[in-house]
Amino acid sequence: MFGIHDPMDHSFHILFSPRVLLATAFYSFFPFDLYVGKLRIVILDMIGNIYAIAAVAIIGGGLFGFDISSMSAIISIPQYKCYFQSGPIPDDPSECTGPSADVQGGITAAMPGGSWLGALCSGYISDLFGRKKAIMIGAVIWWIGSTIICAAQNVPMLVVGRIINGFCVGICSAQVPVYISELAPPSKRGRLVGAQQWAITWGIMIMFYLSYGSSYVDGPAAFRIPWARNPIPISFASPQLTPILQGLQMIPAIGLFCAMFFLPESPRWLARKDRWDEAHTVLTLVHSKGDPDSPFVRRELAEIREMVEFEKHNSDITYLELLKPHMINRTHIGVFTQIWSQLTGMNVMTLQKKVYYITYVFLMAGVRGNANLVASSIQYVINVVMTVPALLYIDRWGRRPTLLVGAALMMTWLFANAGILASYGHYAGPAGVANTPAASWEVSGPPSKAVIACSYLFVASYAPTWGPVSWIYPPELYPLRVRGKAVALATSANWAFNFALGYFVPPSFVNIKWQTYLVFGVFCFSMLVHTFFLFPETAGKTLEEVVDIFEDPAGI
Repeated sequence: MFGIHDPMDHSFHILFSPRVLLATAFYSFFPFDLYVGKLRIVILDMIGNIYAIAAVAIIGGGLFGFDISSMSAIISIPQYKCYFQSGPIPDDPSECTGPSADVQGGITAAMPGGSWLGALCSGYISDLFGRKKAIMIGAVIWWIGSTIICAAQNVPMLVVGRIINGFCVGICSAQVPVYISELAPPSKRGRLVGAQQWAITWGIMIMFYLSYGSSYVDGPAAFRIPWARNPIPISFASPQLTPILQGLQMIPAIGLFCAMFFLPESPRWLARKDRWDEAHTVLTLVHSKGDPDSPFVRRELAEIREMVEFEKHNSDITYLELLKPHMINRTHIGVFTQIWSQLTGMNVMTLQKKVYYITYVFLMAGVRGNANLVASSIQYVINVVMTVPALLYIDRWGRRPTLLVGAALMMTWLFANAGILASYGHYAGPAGVANTPAASWEVSGPPSKAVIACSYLFVASYAPTWGPVSWIYPPELYPLRVRGKAVALATSANWAFNFALGYFVPPSFVNIKWQTYLVFGVFCFSMLVHTFFLFPETAGKTLEEVVDIFEDPAGI
């Protein structure tokens, strides 16, 4: 297994890579051949197993979920409201109104604002250092942001920490799909890239329940626990334990950073840098279990070589190239895929990729206190479960039908909620429901249950459609030389609208109330029409074949 091989044989590079040498060193310290031999095989297989690679990379999505859910579960609890109260703090904690709608919008929007900047920068980082190293850089940035958030003493400190964490999320959300799509075979690409959305939903659900449990803790520890990403209130710890507990918030990012050392770089990025031996080695490792002469590997390498040779006449590109006539069509498709995923209305109905305002919806439906958090959490479970069918069947369904069905269903539930609230609800007064001005419209009785049911159905419609496909589709659209920056631009559009909507939603509930649902229902109708006429099908095609759809007159 570890014998000497001909240097011209590509398996030589696999067996004697630094990752395998680490496994060899481990084996040398433990002479139990049978047991350690099996372990050695598992390690080698894990390094090149595409599912293991995706499982590690999508931890970046889990960081995203942790961050956003730790906000959604605490914005309605008295401990948070009193600590960040706008104006004098009343004697009775139950009378605290928390940050004003504008301030809460700013706190919420800080993370997507940082993500927008991180996504734009990620294109340069990824092209310069590689897809893998870009993700690792994002993990380091997460450590910094989490430390500041955990220690936040006021709104400005909280906003700065969320901006820094957002910068990490922007990098990872843009480059993890690129990294996975450039490694995955066409038949599995959809499910593997879509797993990022599943990781986000898991992060949301886990952190929401942790936040729910911490809501029973008195004082600021109720929100510092989830922000610290650890289950022990820091204020309860001894001085000796405090630094350790504060460090626990970084465990997911540390795990991501360390695990990425053992994963290969994108073969397409390596090829673009003229590192052909390494590109061949990675393709052999991931797609043929060590056989460098595999027909699939030879075909894939030939297609990559053809594309790289074609693109050699182009110098390093800038974002302006994405606006040139030969690129503008696919640029607009990728950008609008991400924009529409924000304008689906998930900010309003439930969790979207931001779950901040679901508690407002259930307050308006008459569900208050801890019952509100429990009711809110059900849709997180729905989101996790309903994402699974997309992972299993998205490559069979195709991208277009999935997006069209999702837009039609979400439009239905948005208009249904608008009709229910308009017909059976009433204005809750300037103080809102339970002293929450953004919960400005109240409905009770059977209609309130219908509002909650439509919210759950909306999640069940979003989870297997626009949720995962918005990450799958953009990396498939672009040629190699622009893919990193193009996906970064598309993802930055996601975060720009995420930022705008994060700031818009609380004031919109205050000012236009239930009509907010109508706005997003119209958006869903618009995306249905746009997708039907202008979005091509990419499922089952290699990334090089997708380029022909746009550049070959007979490509479609």
